[in-house]
Amino acid sequence: MVKPILAEDRARRIPPGQTVVTKLPVLSYGPAPRTDLQSWDLKLVGEVVAPVRLDHTQWKALPRVSEIADFHCVTTWSRLDNRWEGVKTSELLTLVQLKPGARFAIILCDGGYTTNLTLEEFLGEDVLLADRLDGQDLSRDHGYPLRLIVPRLYGWKSAKWVRVIEFSAHDRPGFWEVRGYHNHGDPWREERYSEDDDSGDDSGGVEIV
Repeated sequence: MVKPILAEDRARRIPPGQTVVTKLPVLSYGPAPRTDLQSWDLKLVGEVVAPVRLDHTQWKALPRVSEIADFHCVTTWSRLDNRWEGVKTSELLTLVQLKPGARFAIILCDGGYTTNLTLEEFLGEDVLLADRLDGQDLSRDHGYPLRLIVPRLYGWKSAKWVRVIEFSAHDRPGFWEVRGYHNHGDPWREERYSEDDDSGDDSGGVEIV
């Protein structure tokens, strides 16, 4: 449940151009994939000394955290005080050794969705790979069994249905980034669309949240 927000907190918590909603809307490009946990895995590849593959049992055995964070969608809504549960992205560095050239994280998902982050953003203190929301397992529409949560950026960076994390020496814009969305996506700076096309994506699509 979204708590009433005090007027003095509004400027601190709600970025420019955003309106608070009480429910987390479902916005996805294409249908939610169906997942068989027996065959599901998470792979860490790219600029690493040795690739890592985790099955679902191994994933669930990792140290877990619970975090309350606001969520801001580029389509101008914000939902406050979401309680996510999962594994901090920084915990992955106990599993995989990055090569010196690793500077970006490219997120690849079931359904063909991708997004890109600098390594610094991906390993941020408040960033996690979540499998539960508000005390319940994620629904398929919201990313079951695993999604990325990057509270400081617009929601399209919080990719759903994550399957592969590729550490890269080079940036590689993702699904919406190549369709006119900003490559960074800071809601406080209203980095909604790229400088080259400030009208945004002309394909009529919506943010993945």
